Amino acid sequence: MSPTITEITTDTTQRINQGDVLSNVEFIESIYDSGEHIEINKILFPYVVVLSQDCDLEQDRRTASVSEDQSSTQDKYLLSVLVAPLYNYAHLREGSHLRELQRTATRINSDYSRYIKANRDARFHYLQFPDNIDIVESVVDFKHYFGVSVTNLVGHKKNHYICTIKELYREQVSVRFANYLSRIGLPNPEMNI
Repeated sequence: MSPTITEITTDTTQRINQGDVLSNVEFIESIYDSGEHIEINKILFPYVVVLSQDCDLEQDRRTASVSEDQSSTQDKYLLSVLVAPLYNYAHLREGSHLRELQRTATRINSDYSRYIKANRDARFHYLQFPDNIDIVESVVDFKHYFGVSVTNLVGHKKNHYICTIKELYREQVSVRFANYLSRIGLPNPEMNI
């Protein structure tokens, strides 16, 4: 069974939407202050997909647009947006997708890669974009999610927006992410703890 091509749309608003695919998103890995200088270590991800719930993103946009002199609450304000990197599927199979992060990964055999491509592994979500989107076959690794400031991401979207995954497809990603995140990690009886 061949994988389904992910349906996409384009967004004309400047707000962040669940399922937005953006390019060149930075993750601040660490900040070190020696007293004389500050060292900031960043990871630049070529592509990420927004995982935060769309209703929360919409409520945050409404909260941000309310002027301070109005008697409206701002309890819907978001501190950050959850995103996850899109890794090149071929690189994931080779085990080289983390090379730029100075990390090693296991090479995936062809039998198991078909399992991933069919979205039967809870940790990964395979995405194949239409021909008009210049992104190769990709995989979301649900272990590698991170938060990005809403304000920074809104500004970033202006120049780095690629597309938005259509609702049905983004809901599939969202549900699979939530299931992976809420899994119960049982102890491994073989390990000496």
